[in-house]
Amino acid sequence: QVRLVESGGGSVQAGGALRLSCVASGNIYGPYCMGWFRQAPGKEREGVARIYTGSGSTAYVDSVKGRFTISQDNAKRTLYLQMNSLKPEDSAMYYCAAGSWCYDGTSPRYWGQGTQVTVSS
Repeated sequence: QVRLVESGGGSVQAGGALRLSCVASGNIYGPYCMGWFRQAPGKEREGVARIYTGSGSTAYVDSVKGRFTISQDNAKRTLYLQMNSLKPEDSAMYYCAAGSWCYDGTSPRYWGQGTQVTVSS
């Protein structure tokens, strides 16, 4: 059973920074994708950033490019999202996800419970 546990959310003022962490437990076999999604009230869940463990390639939604950085520590089985220059529109519940979606078009198979990020103006 794969389990993903996020932490690091909180409340910050616009321009501030947060670092989200996601610790994975259980076995995920083969190269896979890990990433961050977010969902604000009344809006659809959107992919924010992802990393493909096979090559280390990363991808970001346009709205966070240059501000957010996704990274992983394989030894700690931890995924990070460094968020800088935060804007009020970044406020959302952030979810960690794992699966094969970045190369086969499916939805992520595993999800964390989410961590809330609130950015005030």
